[in-house]
Amino acid sequence: MNTSLRRALGAALLGALATTTLAACGGSDDKGDGGSKSVTLVTHDSFGISPEVQKEFERKSGYQLKILKSEDAGVAVNKAVLSKGHPEGDVFFGVDNTLLSRALDNDLFTPYEAKGLDRIPAAVQFDRDKHRVTPIDTGEVCVNYDKKYFADKKLAPPRTFDDLIKPQYKNLLVTENAATSSPGLAFLLATAARYGDDGWRDYWKKLKDNGVEVVDGWNQAYNDRFSGSAGGKKAGGDRPLVVSYAGSPPAEVYFAKPQPKKAPTGVATGTCFRQTEFAGLLKGARNEEGGKALLDFLVSKRFQEGIPLTMFVNPVLKGAELPKLYTDFGAKVDHPETMAPEKIAENREPWVKSWSSLVL
Repeated sequence: MNTSLRRALGAALLGALATTTLAACGGSDDKGDGGSKSVTLVTHDSFGISPEVQKEFERKSGYQLKILKSEDAGVAVNKAVLSKGHPEGDVFFGVDNTLLSRALDNDLFTPYEAKGLDRIPAAVQFDRDKHRVTPIDTGEVCVNYDKKYFADKKLAPPRTFDDLIKPQYKNLLVTENAATSSPGLAFLLATAARYGDDGWRDYWKKLKDNGVEVVDGWNQAYNDRFSGSAGGKKAGGDRPLVVSYAGSPPAEVYFAKPQPKKAPTGVATGTCFRQTEFAGLLKGARNEEGGKALLDFLVSKRFQEGIPLTMFVNPVLKGAELPKLYTDFGAKVDHPETMAPEKIAENREPWVKSWSSLVL
């Protein structure tokens, strides 16, 4: 897989093909093409938007969209906290329910009720009383498996958390660091939801004894270490199990040339945790009006219907249509693990500290 395609796939599964304009740390008042002012979106390296959709926002709003990307969502949130009050841009996208309290407790956002919020289910409006953040998408973090590996070995792929600690799956799983990676943290929370406040530690001891590998972030895990991804094949990845997303298989199909009739990867649907991603108007933004226009656009039908094949997650807008490729190849997760935001806020830091001592 060539470098540009690998980079595209790396962006696809929490996000999308990197077709946007990347901004240096310029202010939002910089003049754009044709004299229009710009608005800057601060996000993780997996955000994506198609050129056509971006042009529509710029045409309708009169603002040039600049996108400033960090690394994983966890890193991006930490950077936003460090620069609070003097943000690098106007809107932040990519804080999810696993990290939401960190952003809210640090007072990163100016409240704003986006136009169209009434068409988004109340169940994902975690801050609906204050409107500091706006829900944009949902998706499941799940273990993915390399279909060819398991077919060649005549071994059934794992389906549940309990399966992952069985001897036949020893030294097969790679996951992300829960202290630095959003999917890594989601996987930790999934095990806590499944095994309880104390039982998850015993589970991770068993997972460690069974040879789990931990790397810094999703891109390294999926595109370097996972044998089932196009990037992993080229990089010599030898781990047939990886913590990724339920939307990873359609991304593998979408970016392949030619597109296969079947996805080369599958999803262990008994290992999933549901994430919701949010965007918010950064406090101290230089272009608040442009930021509000961008938030309105992020929940519009035009942007929401582009999410499945740019970020390979689910739109939150009621009535948004899903592309056939996404529904044909994406995994249907009926019963993902979840956790109340209040419980995440209370336990995230001590759990991550305990996990780091135990696993790293």
